[in-house]
Amino acid sequence: MKIAVSGKGGVGKTTVAALLARLLAAEGDRVIAVDADPAPCLASALGIEGADGIAPLAELKELIEERTGAKVGGMGSFFKMNPTVDDLPERLSVEKDGVHLLLMGTVDHGGSGCICPESVMLKALVTHLLLGRKDHLILDMEAGVEHLGRATARAVDVMIVVTEPGSRSVKTARRVQHLASEIGIQRVVAVVNKVRDSADADAVARALAPIPVLGSLPFDPAAIDADLSGTPPYPNLDDIPQQARQLLVELRKLVG
Repeated sequence: MKIAVSGKGGVGKTTVAALLARLLAAEGDRVIAVDADPAPCLASALGIEGADGIAPLAELKELIEERTGAKVGGMGSFFKMNPTVDDLPERLSVEKDGVHLLLMGTVDHGGSGCICPESVMLKALVTHLLLGRKDHLILDMEAGVEHLGRATARAVDVMIVVTEPGSRSVKTARRVQHLASEIGIQRVVAVVNKVRDSADADAVARALAPIPVLGSLPFDPAAIDADLSGTPPYPNLDDIPQQARQLLVELRKLVG
């Protein structure tokens, strides 16, 4: 499965991405988890120690220059639009309990729509992961579709928009759904996080309509504390809530 996870900051999208990745890996499948958020937190959510020392791909200037043939930060130069990236998942990923993590990083110059060596490398790698490999892919994104293009969007089996009880979260979900549909992502579903009771879940589901709700996760102070401390929620797989396991069941039904 190729799954993109998006949502407003603070709703718990990285927690959802990490739980899905860990559950898939626990079944013995190979999983690649990609942190494509400008504020990367997926490493800590997966329990990978020393995450601060992992260099994102966008900051590997020598590698980018080697593969694209252009100097990073340079303007007006020619460079390869299809750099070789098929070796990078093994070369750059960090593995924890069967989940292979890649940090994408962001391009912090050039403005919106920047066509530069860094952005070309990032999109080439995402394209390879979506179209060139048979691993499960969990793509943890910010509230947008910046790392996806029309050529690769249809390879995404489903985009999950994580929401929480609140109007701002719902508005973000609608924006993400609109952006996703514009580039051809066929399935967009919501996961409602931090639910106190069934009334919360029902209220958010009504507000999100017609975006279908895949499932919900309970409000859990321990999970919030883990997020604040940069530690993985539910370090013991046996402690992962049944609702999270059910999300994976529903995803399999949806994707087929």
